[in-house]
Amino acid sequence: MLDPIVGLHHVTAIASDPQRNLDFYTDLLGLRFVKRTVNFDDPGTYHLYFGDDSGTPGTILTFFPWPNATRGSMGVGETSATAFLVPKDSLLYWQQRLLQAGVPVEHGDLRFGDAVLRFSDPDGMRLELIGREMSAAERAPRTSNVPREHSIRGFSGVTLCEAGFEGTASVLTKMGFTQSAQEGNRYRFSAPGSALGSHVDILVQTQLMYGRMGAGSVHHIAFRAPDEESQLRWREEIKSLSLNVTPVLDRTYFHSIYFREPGGVLFEIATDPPGFTWDEPIESLGESLKLPAWYESKRNVIEGVLPAIALPHLREGRT
Repeated sequence: MLDPIVGLHHVTAIASDPQRNLDFYTDLLGLRFVKRTVNFDDPGTYHLYFGDDSGTPGTILTFFPWPNATRGSMGVGETSATAFLVPKDSLLYWQQRLLQAGVPVEHGDLRFGDAVLRFSDPDGMRLELIGREMSAAERAPRTSNVPREHSIRGFSGVTLCEAGFEGTASVLTKMGFTQSAQEGNRYRFSAPGSALGSHVDILVQTQLMYGRMGAGSVHHIAFRAPDEESQLRWREEIKSLSLNVTPVLDRTYFHSIYFREPGGVLFEIATDPPGFTWDEPIESLGESLKLPAWYESKRNVIEGVLPAIALPHLREGRT
């Protein structure tokens, strides 16, 4: 029996300057830097992870920062927006905080009853803050200067920009999502339960060309599997849909399978365990470069190639 997919595990995007990326997501947005490692397929490039205090699935935003990357162009076959949850009463705080930092902010129309604050990161990645009635933060990042009551809780969901509808909708339905709402050309699919990152919106925009991947683009979105056995069962299910799915790949902090849905967006199913405290204590997450065992013999070479980065909370003496 297939375990239900309850929502997003993480979202992975492309950045350019790693220090600028790090400063924006930690110092401005208040996320915690939970892991400093490398792209396992390109070890001369960082893989930077941000999330709540421990990197709980449903809160994790990750980046491959290529310093010379050109900016991507938005189009169909891509994730066009990544949405975070904040308390409804915190939207004014976030508007003022972003504007004071020189980040343009746009108020969107209510979306399925929720207020939306839209803005972009330094590479042009489209981000949204969704205001919703929420309880106190349980895992607010200890390194953040954002007041706990205003902290970002995790993902609300993502928007997929698609030229069509049926193929993507069919795959989401097979994955346990149900169409829960519609507004114009935006169709919401929701996972069962109330986990973080439980919404995937399909935005049908037939007038657009296909996007071009680059800095500011989302590389892939990952959904949650509770364990390896569940992931293997989902792998067989994906194969039955005649979609080309990878073998299970060891990403150290989770195991992954990848496939491209019919509209062109790269999907991943990642296991919840073992998590980010597997190789360093929670108190010092992200403070040192962590490499998978098969790259340890090349540590000196890798560290010589990677640009130096500094954590804002250590630079400023915050703990």
